[in-house]
Amino acid sequence: MINIRKIFFAVSLILLFTFNLFSQEISILKASEKIGAELYWDPLSGNGVLQKNGHQFSFRCDEQLVLLDFNELAITDAPKQKDGILYVTEEFISTATNLFKRNAPEAHYRVGAILIDPGHGGKDPGAVGSYKKNGKKVSLSEKDITLSTSKLLAEQLMKTYPDKKIILTRSLDKWLSLEERVEIANSINLPANEAILYISIHVNASLDKKASGYEVWYLSPGFRRTVLNSSDVDGNETVASILNSMLEEEYTTESVLIAKFIMDGLDAQIGSLSNSRGIKEEEWFVVRNANMPSVLIETGFITNEKEASLLDDPGYLRKIVQGIYNGLVAFVTNFERSRGFTSTQ
Repeated sequence: MINIRKIFFAVSLILLFTFNLFSQEISILKASEKIGAELYWDPLSGNGVLQKNGHQFSFRCDEQLVLLDFNELAITDAPKQKDGILYVTEEFISTATNLFKRNAPEAHYRVGAILIDPGHGGKDPGAVGSYKKNGKKVSLSEKDITLSTSKLLAEQLMKTYPDKKIILTRSLDKWLSLEERVEIANSINLPANEAILYISIHVNASLDKKASGYEVWYLSPGFRRTVLNSSDVDGNETVASILNSMLEEEYTTESVLIAKFIMDGLDAQIGSLSNSRGIKEEEWFVVRNANMPSVLIETGFITNEKEASLLDDPGYLRKIVQGIYNGLVAFVTNFERSRGFTSTQ
C-alpha cells in the first residue's frame, strides 16, 4: 500500500532542498572572494561595485536591477542586508561571473581634470575663529585656510599630473557665488572618455567650542540631478529619466569612493593630532548641482582653539594637503586602472 504521508514528506524535503539550493545566500565579501573580484561597498549609500577583468558590475541594496559596464541593465536577485552584512544569492553571483567572462571593453576612461574649489572668499570670510599665541590673540577666517590648502594641493597635483587639467575656482581672495562655482565645473570641456572630479574644501564651525575633527561629505543618494537632457537621447523623456538615474547612481558610487580614499589619506597623515568624524552624506548645494563625482572636505573646526592653532600651522596644513593628495592619487589610479566608472556615451 502506498503511504501518501511518506510520499508527501519526501516531496516536501526535495522541494525544500531545491529551494535552498537556488536561494542560498552568502555575504558579498565571500562572494567577491569566490569569483576573485575587487569589492567596493558602502553601507551608507547602499551602493556597491564589483570589478574584474576590466568590467564593472554595479549594484544597490534591495534592488534587482544591476548595471553592467555602465551601459547595460540586467535583472537578478536583489542583495539583502541583515545585521549589518550584505548577502547575495547564487543567481547574483552567476550574473556577475557571466559579465566577467566577457572580453574587456575597448574604451579606456581616464580622469582628465580635477577642479579644486576653495570655499568662500572676498566679502564672504566663511567661518571665523581665533587662538592665543604668546599671549596674543590670532584671528583666522575660513576663506584664507581653504585658499592656502587648495593652492598647495593644486601645486602638488600639477607636478604629478602634467597631462591633466588641475583647476582652481579661485586663486585669489575673490568672492564667487555657489552658482558661479558650479558653472565653472560644468563648463569644462573634456573628451568623451575623460572624467572630471570636483573637490570642495571648507573649514567647519560649531557653537560647541569642543567640537573638533575632519570629515568628508558626499551627495546624498536621495537627491537626483539632471545629468542628461532629453535632447541628448532624441527627446525621449522616459529614456532620459532612466539614464539619469543610472548615471546619478554611478556619480554617487564614485563620490563615495573618492571620499573613502581621501579619508584614508587624512587618517594616515593626521594620526592623533585630530580626530576623524568619518564620511557623511548631505545635499550640499555646492556639489549637488555639479554634474560629476564630487565631495566636500571639512578640514577641521576653526571654532575650536586647539584646532584653530593647528589650521594656522603650515606643517599641519601640509599634512592635510598630503592626505587629500594621497587619497586623490589612489582614486585616480584605481579609476584609470579599472577603465573608470562612468560613461555618458
